[in-house]
Amino acid sequence: MATDYILFIHGVNTRNHREEPTYANQLIRLINGLIGDSYNLKPIPLYWGDVNIESEQDLMYKVAHADGCWDQLWFQNTRQKTILHFMGDAALYISRSVGSKIVEALNIQIQDGLESASKGDRLHLVTHSWGTFILFDILFAARWNDTTIPGHESAMAIRRCFDGLEPNPEEGIRLASIHTMASPIAIFSLLDIVKGENQALGLPELTENQAEQRASHDITPKLKQLVANLTHKEDSNKLPWRNYLHPADPVAWPLDPLIYSLVDGLKQDIEIKDVISKLSFLESLMQPLSQTPLPMLLYGGQAHDSYLSSLQVAQEIVLTIQRSSE
Repeated sequence: MATDYILFIHGVNTRNHREEPTYANQLIRLINGLIGDSYNLKPIPLYWGDVNIESEQDLMYKVAHADGCWDQLWFQNTRQKTILHFMGDAALYISRSVGSKIVEALNIQIQDGLESASKGDRLHLVTHSWGTFILFDILFAARWNDTTIPGHESAMAIRRCFDGLEPNPEEGIRLASIHTMASPIAIFSLLDIVKGENQALGLPELTENQAEQRASHDITPKLKQLVANLTHKEDSNKLPWRNYLHPADPVAWPLDPLIYSLVDGLKQDIEIKDVISKLSFLESLMQPLSQTPLPMLLYGGQAHDSYLSSLQVAQEIVLTIQRSSE
């Protein structure tokens, strides 16, 4: 029996505490309860939330012990916990040093989780928040192609786990579905600056090598390559991509039809669907105030974390697993 591997990756927290290694447990329980005994599932929850701690502690020590204005600032606990964690995780990953540590940590976990995988198995990605940016950056961004940088070997090892992706497109297991929750992937449309600049100026399209030199975070060439390699194989269907959004989550962005402009020409290869979370009774009462700051202040953090305990998300993941095995 083929195994369905479900690769989870968490994002940054929106509260005053970090994500725990157990962050996906509730969603995994919901999926297992719905799928039945006829499927062989293996969840792989990746965890990178502790990699940045040392750098953040060093920053706070310098701020708190300097002869500066820290003592005069309001909301010190919020600044030190929620805001520093949220912004720090994003900024530090983009850096070479901390970013490479995250890549190396994730590679160890992925290799361990997929140790027994074979070509007949299937892989499903479930990414939350900034975790989407991290995983997509590792898989598709040109910056990891540089053989001289820390993290290069780990990034290439992760890519080898995916059928259809260079450096060894014939290795790895088949990507069967993508599930993005509270995804900031719309940011990648801003990073796709090379294509936009040349189109606006009426200049000829750059070669892939030239594009890599100008936009090292651009994911589009490699993402396009992966999807094309998968869907152009015999008897293959469109790659299902479910993007989950809670109406009160300010981080979540729709992907339909954005992804089709981000990855040119692949509308025939990707089946994208934005899935809007059903509102609770209390949340529905806030609907008349939905365009004011109040709902975000009251429910923004709760909405951002809600996907990992959502029966609706679990049902959609199970449905795609079932369809991918047909």
